[in-house]
Formats: sequence, structure tokens, C-alpha cells
Amino acid sequence: MPKKWFQNWFNSPFYHILYKQRDDEEAELFIDNLCAYLKPTADVKMLDIACGRGRHAIYLNKKEYDVIGIDLSFGSIKFAQQFENKKLHFLVHDMRYLFYINYFDFAFNLFTSFGYFETDKDHINALKTFRKSLKKDGKLVFDYMNSQKIINHLVTREIKEVDGIEFHIIRKVEDRKIIKTIDFEHKNKHYSFNEKVKDFKHADFVRLFTAAGFEILETFGDYHLNKFDANNSDRLIFICKKSGC
Repeated sequence: MPKKWFQNWFNSPFYHILYKQRDDEEAELFIDNLCAYLKPTADVKMLDIACGRGRHAIYLNKKEYDVIGIDLSFGSIKFAQQFENKKLHFLVHDMRYLFYINYFDFAFNLFTSFGYFETDKDHINALKTFRKSLKKDGKLVFDYMNSQKIINHLVTREIKEVDGIEFHIIRKVEDRKIIKTIDFEHKNKHYSFNEKVKDFKHADFVRLFTAAGFEILETFGDYHLNKFDANNSDRLIFICKKSGC
């Protein structure tokens, strides 16, 4: 069976080249604000779902929390494992399949690490695995792009030069997905990758979280945890609690 776009792209070294400018200070500010809001005790266990190279998990661990990061990308996990210690571990794992059960106090799914699958059923099943990984009353922090603002201000064509590579990027909205096509040449070879992320909006997530057994406690619109506004906020951030037993 052919690999999905996210299996190919996230495992590519070019993914990390294109997005190398991602701001660690911004990520750390977000984690600082989350910890101030959530007030986790010293003995909690945390799960970073689709952790990439582990920047959020590593920073949480610097605060002396016990953290496990999981990601589908072998390359990303191999990179992150250099930072492991007795309270920080990284494992290759697909978020759609069961991991630990009733084990974590907090689960994090950050920086739009969701919305990749074809059907709502797949997304709900992934959220159900997040829920099953949490202890009773465990909390999920879920950080997604604000699709409405992106669609309102869609940049349809863009060229980015990074490390001598000229990335030609085309964006469109089709079939309720925000689709990014990335074309470039490297060492006389042409490459083309796609990103296809569902344009889920606030009402969609209310439905998905409810179906998966989560109660939404709070919604924020940026990494400073300001109130969410559909037309102006940069992010769509949910704090959810595992409902039921």
C-alpha cells in the first residue's frame, strides 16, 4: 500500500530544512503559559503526541516533568533520542493506535499535528486513543491552526529559499482540506511533496471531541492564551478533560 503524504513528507530531510526557522522561543513561551494555567504537580506523567524532533517534550522535561514523546517519523525520533534521560523518552508510534492506557496526567498534541486523515472516523479514533492514554480526569492540550483566518488570508503562491534550496509553494482549499504543494530541485533532482490538512473549525472540534469522550474546558486563540476569535486568532487551542470513566 502506498505511503500517505505525511509518512513521506515528515520522514524527509527536506521537511526539516523548510521548517528549520520554527521558533523555539515561541514554543517555550507557549509551554510556560500552559504550565502556569494547568499547574501540573511535580509527579505528573506527560505524553507529547506527534512530537516531531521533540522541542516541546524536551522543554517540558527541562522543567523536570516525566515526558514521553511519540511520532510516526523514525528520523525525527532518532534525532530526539539524543536528548533522552531517565524522565524523557522518545518512541516511534502512530497516534491512531493504542499506546499506554490510563497512564498519563496530560497529553499534548501541538502545532497542528492532526487533521491528516481522510475521514472523521479516523480522526475520532485517533482522539479516542488520546483519551484512553489518559488517567481519569486527565487533560488534553490540543493546538491547531485557525483554519478560518488562514482561508481568509490564503497566500496562494510563495517562494522560500532555505539552505540554498528554492521551495516553490502553492496553497489551495479543496474538499475541506488546506493543501500545500511543495516543489523544488536539489542536486539536479526534482522533488514534490504535499501537505493536506483538514480545515477543521471550532464547531468541528466540538463535535469530534464530544464523539471521542472529551469535555472542552477552555479555548484559546494564541500562545499567550488570549481568547479565541475565529477571524483574528492565529491558533485554535483547546484544553479538554477526559469525560466519563
